Amino acid sequence: MKPLSFISNEDPRTSSEVVKKIQPYPNEGLMDPYSQAVIYASEKVSPSVVNIDLFQRDRRRESPDSLHKAGSGSGFLFTPDGFILTNSHVVHGAREMEVTLLDGQAHQARLIGEDPDSDLAVIRMDNNGFQPAVLGASQSLRVGQLVVAIGSPLGFQTTVTAGVVSALGRSLRSRSGRLIDNIIQTDAALNPGNSGGPLVNSLGEVVGVNTATILSAQGLCFSIAIDTAKRVAMQLMKYGKVRRSFIGIGGQNIDLPRKFVRHFKLAIEKGIMVLAVEKGGPAEKAGVREGDVIVGFESETVEGMDDLHRLLTDGQVGVESGLEVIRRSEKLFLKITPGESRKNPQENE
Repeated sequence: MKPLSFISNEDPRTSSEVVKKIQPYPNEGLMDPYSQAVIYASEKVSPSVVNIDLFQRDRRRESPDSLHKAGSGSGFLFTPDGFILTNSHVVHGAREMEVTLLDGQAHQARLIGEDPDSDLAVIRMDNNGFQPAVLGASQSLRVGQLVVAIGSPLGFQTTVTAGVVSALGRSLRSRSGRLIDNIIQTDAALNPGNSGGPLVNSLGEVVGVNTATILSAQGLCFSIAIDTAKRVAMQLMKYGKVRRSFIGIGGQNIDLPRKFVRHFKLAIEKGIMVLAVEKGGPAEKAGVREGDVIVGFESETVEGMDDLHRLLTDGQVGVESGLEVIRRSEKLFLKITPGESRKNPQENE
C-alpha cells in the first residue's frame, strides 16, 4: 500500500472553467456562477462523503454483546480501498461503526487510529473500488473564498451548505487540552452530525475537516486545515497514533518580572515555570530542576505550554536539542534529547 499517494493539488482549472463543466441543466442559463460552482463542488465530492453511526455496549443489560446506537457523524473517503477521515470525537469510544454511502450501501468499519490532540481519526471499510475525494491544499486558501460543507447534520445525510472562508490561522483547543493551529473559520452552516465531513473549495477539492461550532453564535464554524489532516492521517495509517516528543516536565505559564526581561535581554515577557520533573525523563537527564523557567527551545522563544507542545514534534524524538532556562540569577543553555511520548490516544485511562 502506498498511503496518501493520491494527495495532490494538481487540478489547474480556474473557477470559470469549473462553471463550464456543469451541464446540462434545464435552467442552466438562469443559474448564476455562484450556484453553478456550489453544484459542481457538491456533486463531485458527495459520492465520497459518508454517514457514520456509532454503537456502544449497553452496560445496563446483562448480555456483554448488547449494543445501542451512541451517536453519528460524518466523514469522507480519501483512498479507493476504504480509508475514511473523520473527527476523533466522532468515533472515540465506539464499539462498532456502520458507514453509509451516498447510494445507501452500508458497511462495517473499524478504527485505524485516532488523535484527540488534533481531533482527527482514520477508520476503514474492508472493501475496494470506492470513489475518494481529492485533497487540496489549505495553504492556498484566501479570506472571502467560496467553500462548501457537506455532511449529515442531525442525521440528514449529504446535506450541503455554502459560505466563505471567514478567517485563517485561528487556534482551537482540542478536547485533550492541546491547541490545534491553522484552523479555518467559515460561515458555512454546521450542526451536530456535520463533524468529520469535508469543507470543499469550488474545484471540488477538500480543504478542511469540519470539527466545531460555537452554539451560542451564528456563523462561527471551524474546520481543521487539510494540510494538517494529511500529516496526521499518514501517521495514523502507519502507526495507529501520532508520534510526538516529550521532555518530561510539569509546568505552569507565568509572567516574567520586568527586571528578568531587562537583565537577560529577553524578547518575551512570559515563560514556563517547571513544577515537576519526571524521574528518569529527558528533562532530569538534561539537568532541569523544579523552579527553572523555560524561555526557549531550539532557538525558538517559548512563552507557554502551547508553544512548547508545538515545537515538540515527532521530528524531535531522539534528537539533541537546546533548552534555554532561567535559574535564579542565571540563564542556562541545556542540551536535552526529547523522547517519544508514551501516551496512547486510544486508551481512555
